[in-house]
Amino acid sequence: MTKTSWGARAVLLAPYLWLLVFFLAPFAIVLKISLSQTAIAQPPYVPVFDPTAGWQGLQDSFARLGAESYRLISSDSLYLLSYLKSLEIAAVSTAILLVIGYPIAYGMARSPRGLQPLLVMLVVLPFWTSFLIRVYAWINILQHDGLLNRMLLSLHVVSAPISWLSSDTAIYIGVVYSYLPFMVLPLYATLEKMDEALLEAAADLGCTRARAFRRVTLPLSLPGVAAGVLLCFIPIVGEFVIPDLLGGSQTLMIGQTLWTEFFSNRDWPVASAIAVALLGLLLVPIVIYQRLQLRQLEGLR
Repeated sequence: MTKTSWGARAVLLAPYLWLLVFFLAPFAIVLKISLSQTAIAQPPYVPVFDPTAGWQGLQDSFARLGAESYRLISSDSLYLLSYLKSLEIAAVSTAILLVIGYPIAYGMARSPRGLQPLLVMLVVLPFWTSFLIRVYAWINILQHDGLLNRMLLSLHVVSAPISWLSSDTAIYIGVVYSYLPFMVLPLYATLEKMDEALLEAAADLGCTRARAFRRVTLPLSLPGVAAGVLLCFIPIVGEFVIPDLLGGSQTLMIGQTLWTEFFSNRDWPVASAIAVALLGLLLVPIVIYQRLQLRQLEGLR
């Protein structure tokens, strides 16, 4: 076998090794903990695999695994409401991000070539500051005597300060601000590659600008839309920092529930079961996206 073929195999093997070490192995550990029982010990669950116990000890450990944690999270409304609230906030936030991000990406793609690198840099500029610091900054902006209320009062938009913090509105503001680049960049990458001759051809055939956008630009940008939606929706579902700092006690997302079970209640099996169920939930949009991509490729053939 030639050196080139070995090199090609190594390149193809690298991502699989990465997934094995940093995804499948940790997932197997979390899955095992989710099937264990809570215990007042260190670590706070049993059984703990002991490699020195031999094959019989390994069999005994597997026999003691159970699904009590999954039965608990499926029967307790607290966990169900946390999942539903996370899906609601993620869906609404992603829709807002798409409405805001699409015009921004479209404007960037239609700007002069020399100006586009500067616009891309301005979009990613917030990443140069710590995510936690940026969220804390919104606390100062949204507080009762913060910048937003002072501005609204000076413009006579409101007659009294509005309670922004500890509400769903504050969470939506923080999420949209934090995740906007993840929506804009995939859309820009797709729109920037679009051949402008297609729009000229549409105009020659009698299409107005609005109709050309609906019939040409929008369909061609759908891969970027799908990528941006996935990049935003999936991490927002598991978001912890923003709802914890900007949200109230009435807004309990699954990331906060997971944190509470791990670090406050010290119930690692239940927390692991929540994490496994969350992963299964997030795999659904990924599978749907992959199937749509396969159908699109089959249609091109």
